[in-house]
Amino acid sequence: MNNLLKKILLLLTVSCSYSYTTAQSSEAQWLHNINPSQTHSQFWVNTSNSVYPIMLAAPASLLAAGYIKKDKQLQIKGWKTVETIGLSIVLTQGMKYVINRNRPYKDYPTYIIPYEIDNSSSFPSSHTSTAFATATALSIQLKKWYVVVPSFAWATAVGYSRLQLGEHYPTDVLTGAAVGIGSAYLTNWLNKKLFKLK
Repeated sequence: MNNLLKKILLLLTVSCSYSYTTAQSSEAQWLHNINPSQTHSQFWVNTSNSVYPIMLAAPASLLAAGYIKKDKQLQIKGWKTVETIGLSIVLTQGMKYVINRNRPYKDYPTYIIPYEIDNSSSFPSSHTSTAFATATALSIQLKKWYVVVPSFAWATAVGYSRLQLGEHYPTDVLTGAAVGIGSAYLTNWLNKKLFKLK
């Protein structure tokens, strides 16, 4: 587990360094190729907007089922999912505050067309980190292919939607995914350590 945490931290460090050492124009070019010049697809708008309802519904469903069935294990899985999402949000917002990267459409106003104007920082993508935190937490807790595959397909679609809608640079999305996945594994590891201490 320590090796996994080291790899996640290394990925975050490399991603942060890349966003500043690589020419931002190359990211803008990549984003421009994905971002439509006129109308944004309603499908990608809906995909992006699905994050927060699913973020709430996923742990709420586990908790409701756990308390209705009086199933302690299901209740614990629900609370671990809540912890993962909470940690992901805290880490993402902290990084946004510290790094304070402009949104791509602010740096390239005639080149990147946003779906909507957001005044928060761009790095990392909170939609993507929340989606991957939710998907990874569900995958760790439930370990069923019919949960894992749709969860990660959805989280990947959310990340792509943030590019398609012109809201984030690619490294914002990649780092958001790393933060979300890392939050889930870190929460799971900490819970196991605390459980052993008890």
